[in-house]
Amino acid sequence: MEDLILYILIIIIPLIAQINVSMAYGRYKKVNNKQKISGFEVARKILDSNGLENVYVVETSGTLTDHYDPNRKVIKLSSDIFHGETIAACAVAAHECGHAIQDKENYTFMRIRSFIFPIVNFVSPFAWIVILIGLFAEYFQVFYFGIGLISLTLLFQLVTLPVEFDASKRAKMELEKLKLNEKSENNSVAKMLRAAALTYVASVLSSILEIVRLILIFNNNDR
Repeated sequence: MEDLILYILIIIIPLIAQINVSMAYGRYKKVNNKQKISGFEVARKILDSNGLENVYVVETSGTLTDHYDPNRKVIKLSSDIFHGETIAACAVAAHECGHAIQDKENYTFMRIRSFIFPIVNFVSPFAWIVILIGLFAEYFQVFYFGIGLISLTLLFQLVTLPVEFDASKRAKMELEKLKLNEKSENNSVAKMLRAAALTYVASVLSSILEIVRLILIFNNNDR
């Protein structure tokens, strides 16, 4: 019964967070910002004011596929964000600029995340294989070694939280400092950024519950 409850929570928590961000995005991409500036213009103004003229802003395909590439020094904005003159475009573009500013300032958690990422990317495919071997063969050491590998992903997600929250904080500060949005729009921008940040919180909770669930399964099989 405990295993079933955990399994349901693992599915529901990220789903709720994703629905929340989709609803926020769906709402605020229909609300024009009062400055009538596009996501591209927002990004360019923030970058230039922070001495980041070397960072390019380009359009990419998809929805909410926006991200900052620290290796190529490029901010990629999805079409709706790149061209849109909306609250959503303003918030998302500013958030990605927050990451570029973090990169420039050597923000500690961003450096840690960049260091961990290739390790996690390498070990993740093997983690579940190791866990399944330990689970079916009932090898205590092998199973918990697999749990350790999965915990690296959890560590990456935990380090990602301050990176994302800090980028949103910087985004709001830059928008206000450069007067790219009006005070009446601050609350809407904050709601959009908060909804996006909660998806990362949901990922952390889901990973923790998954680890707990696996340990319970192993212990029940071991009895």
